[in-house]
Amino acid sequence: MTLNVGIVSAGAMGTAIAQIISPNCDNIYLYARRKEVCDNINDTGYNFHYYPNTELHKNISAVNELEDLKSMDVLFLCIPSSIMREISSKLNKIVSKECIFVNTSKGLEKGTNKRMSEIIEEETNRPPIVLSGPNIASEMAKNNFSATTIAGFNKHDLEIVEKLLSTDRFKVNANNDVIGTEWCGTIKNVMAISQGLCEGMELNANARLAVFTMSFNEIKDLIEILGGERDTVDDYCGFGDMVTASMLNVSRNHTLGKLYGQRIVIDEKATGVLFEGKNTTEILKGICEEVNFNSLTVNFVYDVLINGKTPVEAFDELWTQM
Repeated sequence: MTLNVGIVSAGAMGTAIAQIISPNCDNIYLYARRKEVCDNINDTGYNFHYYPNTELHKNISAVNELEDLKSMDVLFLCIPSSIMREISSKLNKIVSKECIFVNTSKGLEKGTNKRMSEIIEEETNRPPIVLSGPNIASEMAKNNFSATTIAGFNKHDLEIVEKLLSTDRFKVNANNDVIGTEWCGTIKNVMAISQGLCEGMELNANARLAVFTMSFNEIKDLIEILGGERDTVDDYCGFGDMVTASMLNVSRNHTLGKLYGQRIVIDEKATGVLFEGKNTTEILKGICEEVNFNSLTVNFVYDVLINGKTPVEAFDELWTQM
């Protein structure tokens, strides 16, 4: 495909996506906020900060200014939800009106409770494509077999992004359920914390999987209430991502839950590590109350992380109500 593609963030996921799409487009521009990261990539052909043993494809170049992305046909936004509005607004003044935005961030904006696609559309006046799945960046960077879901309202944009991402090793399912796809990626963060809590408490496998099953069914009900489609939860963005985040030690949110389950409280400001699920839990608790939906999973996580209940006390309440 004759495309120039920009990726905002030279972090783990941004670099992994660059590697995936490199055979399918002409030039890829990987934006790095820190100049030393940019120079390192261009000088050596490696992103030593994330993948010191993986050589980047030759058509990947690093840039240090957002203005360097002005000629892009497609832009992947691999940034934290906390800065999505700011960066989307800046990019809208730089790129053409035809540029397709693709969002990989999974979270909600604090204060507005809006999904990332809603923020991007507000700031750019174009509906983005949403990418969400059981994607482990380190596996993608190594070109391991992987799969994902993309969703969008614009058929033309959806087809372009599907072709851009699809390879013999990277499988892509496309749908039109932006709401359901995005909520799957958001709610799974809370589910990952709940399973981490169970593991940290050293609960037996049967109990953990019973909670997982209950949570999975709850998510179907909640997503339908929020305007998404139940069947979307069965796709890569739903079941696949939920299993990955909840059962494997690759999720920060799972790790956060595991630590809380061991009665270890993390100072996020001191560590500088962002746990998207904690913010999501607070917002989702309010949303559940607004739509009159009693989520045992959200209540469990909220009681431990926000209300300060002991994991044992919160789990006993959860188990009694299941």
